[in-house]
Amino acid sequence: MNTIENVSRRDFLNAAGGLTLALFLPGAQAQSGPGKTGALAAGAVFEPNAFVRIGTDSTVTVIAKHLEMGQGTYTGLATLVAEELDADWAQVRVVGAPADAKRYNNLFWGPAQGTGGSTAIANSYEQLRRAGATARAMLVAAAAERWRVPASEIRVAQGVVSHQSGKRAKFGELAAAAAKLPVPAEVKLKDPKDFVLIGRNVARVDAREKSNGRAIFTQDVRLPGLLTAVVAHPPRFGSKVKSFDAAKAKAVKGVVDVVAFSTPVTNGVAVLAQDFWSAKKGRDALVVEWDDSAAFKLGTAEILAEYRRLAEQPGMVARNDGDAAAAFAGAARTIEAAYEFPYLAHATMEPMNCVVRLSADRCEVWNGEQLQTGDQYALAALLGIKPEQVHLNMLYAGGSFGRRACAKSDYVLEAAAIAKAAGGRTPVKLVWTREEDTKGGFYRPLYVHTLKAGLDSAGNIVAWQHRIVGQSILAGTAFEKMLVKDGIDKTSVEGASTLPYEIPNLRVELHSPKMGVPVLWWRSVGSTHTAYSTECFLDDIARATGKDPVDLRRGLLGKHPRHKAVLELAAQKAGWGKPLAAGRARGIAVHESFNSYVAQVAEVTLKPGGGFTVDRVVCAVDCGVAVNPNIVAMQMESGIGYGLSAALYGRITLKDGVVEQSNFNDYQVLRIGEMPQVEVHIVPSNEKPTGVGEPGTPVIAPAVANALAALTGKPYRTLPLASA
Repeated sequence: MNTIENVSRRDFLNAAGGLTLALFLPGAQAQSGPGKTGALAAGAVFEPNAFVRIGTDSTVTVIAKHLEMGQGTYTGLATLVAEELDADWAQVRVVGAPADAKRYNNLFWGPAQGTGGSTAIANSYEQLRRAGATARAMLVAAAAERWRVPASEIRVAQGVVSHQSGKRAKFGELAAAAAKLPVPAEVKLKDPKDFVLIGRNVARVDAREKSNGRAIFTQDVRLPGLLTAVVAHPPRFGSKVKSFDAAKAKAVKGVVDVVAFSTPVTNGVAVLAQDFWSAKKGRDALVVEWDDSAAFKLGTAEILAEYRRLAEQPGMVARNDGDAAAAFAGAARTIEAAYEFPYLAHATMEPMNCVVRLSADRCEVWNGEQLQTGDQYALAALLGIKPEQVHLNMLYAGGSFGRRACAKSDYVLEAAAIAKAAGGRTPVKLVWTREEDTKGGFYRPLYVHTLKAGLDSAGNIVAWQHRIVGQSILAGTAFEKMLVKDGIDKTSVEGASTLPYEIPNLRVELHSPKMGVPVLWWRSVGSTHTAYSTECFLDDIARATGKDPVDLRRGLLGKHPRHKAVLELAAQKAGWGKPLAAGRARGIAVHESFNSYVAQVAEVTLKPGGGFTVDRVVCAVDCGVAVNPNIVAMQMESGIGYGLSAALYGRITLKDGVVEQSNFNDYQVLRIGEMPQVEVHIVPSNEKPTGVGEPGTPVIAPAVANALAALTGKPYRTLPLASA
């Protein structure tokens, strides 16, 4: 591939003076996104705000402030703009915005730009619609002025502005005139009943380029003089380079340099070469001596022993309704359970990578960028420059599940540190192998939960105690002040502290032990473990009291109609209560995460020779307005597959501080033949859109476990299920 260079949006705006007609220089490339892999738009551009550009060829370019990592964000954001603009969908293109928190901040995160927490569509719903409506109003005003007719008589549809007199103009024909008009302070948004794109299954804007290979990922970036870096990382967390011998590495054909580096997060020895395989062979030939004096050396067994000990003691209080202690004292019966959840890797299809080019007063980065503002500041601190001197070009990412939203910017800092250690003379592409990310990345924390329920003589739940032990994801990060209060990491207890069931006396406690294993959010974060423990424990109670699991939940959700609605819809569509063949059973679970409500029914069959299959999953989701129902269904299916993969197989273990897994041979993921038939049913809603990228994940594991328990009569309290 030829050199890929991106025009910085900030530079473009500075040169163009904001809302003006401007020319894109020949060869200016899209930062990422579908459509033309060349100039963003031909000729003059009408740019009424930070999110919309219209070229003289009538191409509408939407600037997406959120990363496209497979979740459909580019399509959703473009739909919001195109709906209010009344654009021709075939002429809509999307490019990723650069790092510029003033223009592209995540409205839910304050003055910070980034993608995460299933917020992309939710925080952009009105903002992007207004951007489109503003552009439309200015095009209409330009047409009214040109044709000397009232603006109220002008209509816009599928990229054409028209008047009843027969006058017509495409967007591109009005772009120059519209660019000279004042930007309206207020615009009227459409009534939802008039939507023509929102709520419809419009085609994904990224599908074709991802299919034909034209989509630009980090691995596709080629710059003059680019070297590829592969790193020898410490085998234990906290180890440091003591010494190294580069002779054998430098003897490998294609190897150019070998450098040691250190960042506030990681350290190691990097081999730089003309290509990846030469760099990897050189890295494998390195002789490195590690200093393990400050390394983390505990194994999984020791960690679990400590967590079990803590789970027997009171923790910090995350929720305290009524008087649980008194209610337990008066309960007719008590039920208890303990659950254990392993560390989990993110296992993205595209391992971590990043391209960095340094100069005397500038750092430019190309990658699937998820936390622009955080990475800007971290890179500036590392390099001793100002944040505005760090320019980030957002490309497509091949999955993340939380991994690319590293609050400590590990692999991004590594790339810059390696480039600096190599003298800053050449651009560097850092490539992590699958083994590096599996053995030395960041993980979903290991957790131990204990739950206790007190029942009255009629079998009603009168007391509930939930104790959680696990590392804080937020400790020591920039998010700690915002999301940790009175020692409680909200991400550790979400789903437990927000339990919707009507239980008069309810207490949730948390222990956040410090361990040397690096941890990070993982798709659906706290709900990955709280949904499992609470929903499985509820089925334990249903079996103990002879109640139907759906009826038990329905009776406890009187004050939560959206939970109740998805529960009932999933049960109805799955045929809950209807007989199944021998050896087959259903399990159900319901959970809210990221303001979306999901219920799933899993049908599971025991195999005659042992083991089981998950054959069918019926999913009901309430995510507010479904901007693109097909993408909502895709994300539910994706979340189910990802969650099922972890439920069946996911487990990172340590021995003497060393991660034992290395690749898909021993960190198994779901194979395509194991994916069940999935049906997705969307609850019609006029509420604002909420997240869909993550909420499908936490529900599948408890639904499957509850089906297994219905078949075998025993609870499943340790994950993964394949080894339970």
